[in-house]
Amino acid sequence: MLEVRNITKIYNQGTVTEHTLFKDFSLTVEEGQFVSIVGSNGSGKTSLLNIICGSIPVESGEVLVDGTPITKLKEYQRYASMGRVYQDPAAGTCPGLTMLENLSLADNKGKPFGLSRGVNRKRISDYRDQLHALGLGLEDKLDVKMGALSGGQRQAVALLMATMTPLKFLILDEHTAALDPKTAEVIMELTGKVVREKKLTAMMVTHNLRYAVEYGDRILMMNQGHVVLDRAGAEKKATGIDDVLGMFNRISIECGN
Repeated sequence: MLEVRNITKIYNQGTVTEHTLFKDFSLTVEEGQFVSIVGSNGSGKTSLLNIICGSIPVESGEVLVDGTPITKLKEYQRYASMGRVYQDPAAGTCPGLTMLENLSLADNKGKPFGLSRGVNRKRISDYRDQLHALGLGLEDKLDVKMGALSGGQRQAVALLMATMTPLKFLILDEHTAALDPKTAEVIMELTGKVVREKKLTAMMVTHNLRYAVEYGDRILMMNQGHVVLDRAGAEKKATGIDDVLGMFNRISIECGN
């Protein structure tokens, strides 16, 4: 279980542009939930993910995993139990290394690094099987550098890399936003399959309201650092795009957009 407890986050503190985004903000995500998060720019979606992952500090409050505070852990320490896929397909992978080398790095996450070879040739067959399951023909491109792959191919590999080792949470930060519509559909289908088969707890920020409605078992809408819509289970299943869009539009009008 993930808990964000009484978080306060202030940007540009002590300046004329000081802005309090979160004030005593709390949120609980139960184990096994797939949470879709929507909201306008500046609503706090990505900031929330960054706080959970330790990418940005907070003024007060705690982040807890299974009741244990992780607020003081550095970002890289939190990634021992978290995987993250970014909006930019170039992020989360090393473009100058081959796909095999990238997969090997991900496979060794959390393990001690000595003077042994970074690539375990005995694992190649397993890598091929995992890539074959993606259905993109990537199993025959292990020796191709990541930078030579398309954005969709890189994002698919990034998703695989983020979930290769045992995880408590998968963080999806607008991971289809930079892709064309057809490729985005493929990546979302892969995402649903990976989360379901590996029984992951996942949080996905997206601007695509259809994805937010169709995927996951809980939907949140954020506005100015507050959760203004929270539906899970049967209530979430009964939620349509028009419901979310209607609320989104009402908030936009109230905010003068």
